[in-house]
Amino acid sequence: MEKRDYYFDNAKFILILFVVFGHLIQSYIDKNSIIEAVYKFIYTFHMPAFILVSGYFAKGFYNKGYIWKLTKKLILPYLIFQTIYTVFYYYLYDKSTFAVDPLNPQWALWFLLSLFCWNLLLLAFAKLKPIPSLALAFAIGLLVGYFDWISNYLSLSRTFVFFPLFLLGYFMDRKTFSRLTETKSKIFTSVIILTVLVSMYLFPDWNEKWLLGSKPYDVLGAEVPYSALLRAGVYILNIVMVLCFFSYVPDKKYFFTKWGKNTLYVYLLHGFLIKTFRESDVSNHYSFDIGTYVILALVSFMLSILLSSKFITSLTQPVIELRANKWKKFKERFKVGFLHLKRMLGN
Repeated sequence: MEKRDYYFDNAKFILILFVVFGHLIQSYIDKNSIIEAVYKFIYTFHMPAFILVSGYFAKGFYNKGYIWKLTKKLILPYLIFQTIYTVFYYYLYDKSTFAVDPLNPQWALWFLLSLFCWNLLLLAFAKLKPIPSLALAFAIGLLVGYFDWISNYLSLSRTFVFFPLFLLGYFMDRKTFSRLTETKSKIFTSVIILTVLVSMYLFPDWNEKWLLGSKPYDVLGAEVPYSALLRAGVYILNIVMVLCFFSYVPDKKYFFTKWGKNTLYVYLLHGFLIKTFRESDVSNHYSFDIGTYVILALVSFMLSILLSSKFITSLTQPVIELRANKWKKFKERFKVGFLHLKRMLGN
């Protein structure tokens, strides 16, 4: 078995923790200006970093059977969870009509669809040298914002807007990440991180939807002649913050490292709990001070651990990875554990 790289497992778990926390506080950022700044700060790097590291691990796209494996890993779970989330929203929001629309991704499912498309785009872009390939990808990412019909449909907007980051990750090698973790880099990046965080606080009216990559320019309210320049600025911000993030990722094994390989489970499953929490009246019983957000951060951490656990992954693996044999083994282990517990209680 190939030895796992602890550095990337650490990075993925930390990133999924930021994803869960960002989604958890999203509906309550207007109650505290500091948390609103933190929320915008998180969105400058968490998904761009996930996308970049996904590109780094896409180097085997030319291998035989890769597209089929990708379809099984991404498209089939996408269709399954698109249906599950549609049913979930139907009851959660008490909708009057029920309709499954596979062409408009539910909430966070856009990532699966875009990730599949990014790998397909490599078939063309990987044939070019890195500089012209990246230049073309960034040019497309800037231009798509001018077309109103390129939006959430088939996740087209995010696919084209974020593809340059995926492509950048594809062209990066392991030595680049190692250089980022050098001490001198950390001193420099700490200044950048503090500057960006303070800027988010000082300019609260800045529209964070620019960081989502899901809307055309006219929806974002930008003047047409300057729209591409604003997105170019966002690209620069994303890349700088992503590099800053990776400069702080540890490369040794820690207690949370093992959960870094199960981030897909967290990504697909946490939405059910987050959406239920948003619709509940729990938030009405709390005053949203800094202490409350610290509690939410701890909840995010515990939720990420829970959804990464062997129990949850074994339980949901038949649906997420379409591996029924794992479900059989889980049932056998659960049955043995239940009988063992029953004997203990009987004694």
